[in-house]
Amino acid sequence: MNKTVEVLPDQPALVARALELILSKLETAIEQRGRFTIALSGGSTPKPLYEAMPSLREASLSETLTRTPTAGYAYANRKLPWDKIHIFWGDERYVPPDHPDSNELMTRRAWLDHVDIPAANIHPVPTLEANPELAAAKYEQQLKEFFNSSGVEFPSLDVVLLGMGDDAHTASLFPHTEALKVRDRLVTVGNKDGNPRISFTYPFINAASSVIFLVAGANKRPALAQVFAPVADDFTYPSRLIRPQGELWWLLDAAAGLELQH
Repeated sequence: MNKTVEVLPDQPALVARALELILSKLETAIEQRGRFTIALSGGSTPKPLYEAMPSLREASLSETLTRTPTAGYAYANRKLPWDKIHIFWGDERYVPPDHPDSNELMTRRAWLDHVDIPAANIHPVPTLEANPELAAAKYEQQLKEFFNSSGVEFPSLDVVLLGMGDDAHTASLFPHTEALKVRDRLVTVGNKDGNPRISFTYPFINAASSVIFLVAGANKRPALAQVFAPVADDFTYPSRLIRPQGELWWLLDAAAGLELQH
């Protein structure tokens, strides 16, 4: 695991750095494999990142990211290859896709409805099944079919984007829940105060080429201290379980990362 921790001055800087990283991974993946796969997270922290994506209309991925008050995030020369980008979700609330709490709905409104990405390249969690267990099994099957996975080894997404709660949960892997014990599946059912959620398992997340945490806010400091501590309980602080085979990026704003700068 190649771990990097960066503390950015504020949330706009956090978003800009995340964009830079994602676009770099996108360019490399398309050059090497002809497509780019990314799993998105919900929550308020990544929303500005998603809102910035539609303004990347004209893109030359090798150029430096710039931002102006009028043009937003801009590149030059050629468009982002939306037909080669595949979107997944690392977790989802077990609600219909048009529900206000849906991560899919938030992402579509902020980003996907505003770009020319083929509908077939968007792979939402199937939350209209008879029960969450069936939904988890169906999403796992979809993932296996997409990656042509035999089940012997977990497939590898190019990027998994994660947030972290003030209880150190990530995706829908909450402290001391059964989802943390699942090691032989790609997708499981998480539990938040009795409400089911569909979530990637931590071994599947760890199979990714790059995992990028976006963490903002002073309320995250106590959890971060435990996640970064030499010794702590993984099942009390689930973000500690994220140890990918590839790169691990922690992007923190100054409020969250203040104590890590000293």
